[in-house]
This record gives sequence, structure tokens and C-alpha cells, in this order.
Amino acid sequence: EEQKEDNNSTECNELGVMDLKFTSSRKYVSISVPSKSQTMSPHIKSVDDVVVLGMNLSKFNKPTQFFICVSGVFMFYLIYGYLQELIFSVEGFKPFGWYLTLVQFGFYSIFGLIELQLIQDKRRRIPGKTYMIIAFLTVGTMGLSNTSLGYLNYPTQVIFKCCKLIPVMIGGVFIQGKRYNIADVSAALCMSLGLIWFTLADSTVAPNFNLTGVVLISLALCADAVIGNVQEKAMKLHNGSNSEMVLYSYSIGFVYILFGLTCTSGLSPAVTFCSKHPVQTYGYAFLFSLTGYFGISFVLALIKIFGALLAVTVTTGRKAMTIVLSFLFFAKPFTFQYVWSGLLVVLGIFLNVYSKNMDKIKLPSLHGLWKKSVEERKTRTLSQTV
Repeated sequence: EEQKEDNNSTECNELGVMDLKFTSSRKYVSISVPSKSQTMSPHIKSVDDVVVLGMNLSKFNKPTQFFICVSGVFMFYLIYGYLQELIFSVEGFKPFGWYLTLVQFGFYSIFGLIELQLIQDKRRRIPGKTYMIIAFLTVGTMGLSNTSLGYLNYPTQVIFKCCKLIPVMIGGVFIQGKRYNIADVSAALCMSLGLIWFTLADSTVAPNFNLTGVVLISLALCADAVIGNVQEKAMKLHNGSNSEMVLYSYSIGFVYILFGLTCTSGLSPAVTFCSKHPVQTYGYAFLFSLTGYFGISFVLALIKIFGALLAVTVTTGRKAMTIVLSFLFFAKPFTFQYVWSGLLVVLGIFLNVYSKNMDKIKLPSLHGLWKKSVEERKTRTLSQTV
């Protein structure tokens, strides 16, 4: 009997192995209970939530999320661009672009800390080494861009900045291993060429090219092309929140800039100048930073939901709108070159939206249009004969 039981148990084990190997209807379930140190926070139950300024975008569908993000980017960054030009229009402020960036990073850190205190999960998810890299790229992007305005006029700066669509795509290929279709490539080319053509007329009216400014904005462009892909990869890999990204990247960047200004003795003259014009410098800088913080929150949401390429496409289109509004606030000559280049930018936006919704948007082919026209002719001829 004992031998029979051993044989039966052996047969059961073999059957179990057979069931496991051939995936029969028998199911095996394992349950693990986390320890107290591994207990999940309330935020884990909604790890895919995207919260922007206290608003949970995950409750909406994709088109609504896109509309909200684009509206926020356009509204806040248009004000941001106007205030940026307004600050640098203050006589004597142009040499202090790095100090403006320091003040801006300080305000961003405060805003990020306040927002982080309002959410449930306050843990830092992204590693500190990653934040040090992101902070360095952010300093390069914003600091060099602000400083270049002391050497270049605003349209010339936009000519360089609008070209970052193509470097972002190249960065996406090398950093994240992405592959883009012909529609994405065409959208990047159309928007870049359109914005370059759009701003060329304005730059020829008052050209102010300077080799130092060209080098600064070129370095800012290189950093800007990398930062979007690094942020996207870090936020998706570690599921970091927007407020966490803003707080740690800008606070570390604040330390970088403060150390640099202290070593180069550029802090004292800037503080002396701004103390003589507190409203035009610190007052405008506060509004400038507030609108920029709100804008960057929507940009990070775009990056997390739709990717870096679409986010850059939206911000590039926003630059075109900024230049359009500059004609309303400042008198400038008008040529039809603005119209054609604006249509080229619109074509780029359409191509990018089409590439993201190819399964929903079916464009008719040339063969289909020709076949339809031939059928209509035959029908018209037949009706005339009858």
C-alpha cells in the first residue's frame, strides 16, 4: 500500500508537471504580503495619474487631455514670452541674464515645494543622479537662452530655438531608441522651416547678430534637444510626478547657478542693479517665473502623456503665436512671407497630429481620388445619355 501511495504521488507530480508544461486549465496563484517597510502609499493605486496644478488629467480622454495641455501651454507661455522681452527692455539689465535665471530657478523651487506638499505621495521616485543631469541640462537651456538675449534680438533667438524639433528626434533615436515615421519627420521639417522663414523677415528689419550670442543660443539648443528625452525616459521609468521633477531639477539647478555666479563675481553687480529697480526686475521676474512654472507643468504633462516630440511641436507652434502677438504690441512691417510661413507651420502641426492618429484619420489616396472622379464622369455621361 505504501508503494501504491508513492506511485500515486509520483503520478500526481508528473501530472502537475504536465499541467504546468502544457498550460492546462489548472491555475496556480501565489500571494505575497508586503512588510511594513514595503507598504504601499495611497498614491500607488493610481500610478498612472497625471496631476497638473491640482487637476487630475487621467479622468479625461486623450483628446481632452491634449486640449487642456495645449491651452495651458499657449496661455501661460505667451505671457511668459511677453514678460521676458519686457524685463530685458529695462535699460542696463542685459548683462544680468544669468541672475534672472537664478531668481527664476529660486521661484520655481518654491512653487514646486508648495505643490509637492499638497499631494499625498511626497516621496522622491527619480534617483538623485538623474536629477543632477536634468538640472545641468535645464541650467544650460534656460540660462544660456536668457543670456543670449543680451547679445541677440528676440526674433534671431527664435530662429535658432525653433530648430530644436530635429535634434529632439535625433535625441529620441539615440537616447530612447525611438523610430519615427515619415509624417513625424515631415512635421519637424515643415515647422522648423516655417518658423525660420516666419522670423527671417523680422530679423532682417533689425539684424543684431553677434558671435557670442550665436554660440550661447546654439549651446542652449543642444541642451534643449536632450532634456525632453531625458525627462520623458525618467518620468516613465520611475513614474515621477510633475511637481517632483520641477522641485528637484530646479532646486539643484539653483545651486549650480549660485555657485557659478559666486565664482565669477557676477552676483554682487546684479543684486546692486536689481535693488535700484525692484518692480521692473523682481516684480516682473515673479510674474515671469509664475507663468513659466504653470507652463512647464503643462509641458511635463504633455511629455508624460504624448511624448517629447509632440510636446516640442506644441511649444514650437506657441513660438509662432508669440511672434504674431508681437506685431500687435509693437509696430512692425508686414509682408506676405509671414502668411506663407504660417501656413507651413500649420501644415507641420497637422502632419504631427495625423502621425499620432493614423488609425483614426484616413486620408484618401491619389488613386482613390482619380477612381472616384472617373466614376463620377461615367455617371454624369450616363445620365446625360438617358
